[in-house]
Amino acid sequence: MRPTVKDLAKAAGVSLATVDRVLNDRPNVSQRAARAVHEAIERIDFVRNSAAASLAKGRSYRFQFVLPEAGDQYLNEVMREIHATNEALKSDWVFAEVTRVAGEDPHAVANSLSTLVDDSVDGVAIMAPESPQVRDAISRLIRRGVRVVRFMSGQEPQEGVDAVGINDFAAGATAARLVGRFSAHRRGRVMLLAETMRSRDSIERRLGFDTVINQSFPGLVTLPSLETHADPERTREIVSRTIHYHDIVAVYVMSAEARVPLSVIGEQIDLKQVVVIAHERTPYTVEGLFADRIDAIIAQNPGHAVRSAFRLLRARVDNRTPVTSQETLRIEILLRDNL
Repeated sequence: MRPTVKDLAKAAGVSLATVDRVLNDRPNVSQRAARAVHEAIERIDFVRNSAAASLAKGRSYRFQFVLPEAGDQYLNEVMREIHATNEALKSDWVFAEVTRVAGEDPHAVANSLSTLVDDSVDGVAIMAPESPQVRDAISRLIRRGVRVVRFMSGQEPQEGVDAVGINDFAAGATAARLVGRFSAHRRGRVMLLAETMRSRDSIERRLGFDTVINQSFPGLVTLPSLETHADPERTREIVSRTIHYHDIVAVYVMSAEARVPLSVIGEQIDLKQVVVIAHERTPYTVEGLFADRIDAIIAQNPGHAVRSAFRLLRARVDNRTPVTSQETLRIEILLRDNL
């Protein structure tokens, strides 16, 4: 059995009230008593249950998810998982709200983060592209004692900030391997699309993709990345121009929302005649698998990602070291046969 507070008081030779003062850094404790408690902690290997202590005091956890305004089916899945986790953790006094911001506008993201005040939020999970403005806003949050998680956004490591998401370089490399194998030695051009190449996850995926294609599949040539900015008309224009000038044998959608770009491409070429790799499991991509318009989906489980963000933020608020191996998201390859 794990040693209890009563065991600790007995081992230290002090009262329960003294132990409570020492554990919670309260005044009116002599140096001798405090030293006795700390020595007893080491001697009996006492580990404080911070979650239980917070619950006993009625301590709540208030988290904020900052997500982009632009988003389609995958963000709906993420929102659904946040709501489900919220409901599951109500009894533990864990509450989370969602704020939507213009994700491609770094000033809008920074301004949104600046409105969060210490007494209204304990932790923030942020999905936004890397930018100096966002990094500075995150640093200000950390200095104020707010815990921060970079949420599926592939930003550069930052001191005091945890991260949730897959290895994007490996995801891009995996996509390239699938494109090369499924192409069966065909020669031609590969079209790559992203909502924005300012997002670090898209940059890393592109680097991983090019590395494998250039090393292992010399018959395939990757075209410059096309940025859709989630705009159907812009997507239609840049896709039409690319298809007109190039023999497209494969398509890789690097961003999480594949519905708009693949719908536009499907208006101009038969997707069944080219290799198509997309990211994230959504109603559209699943239907595309069964209709043979998509060959494979590279996915990260949104439920796992959301629950990891909750666990990381809660651990940091409790001053506990999280189990990082538990929060590692796997790269999943989904085919119509293993759905």
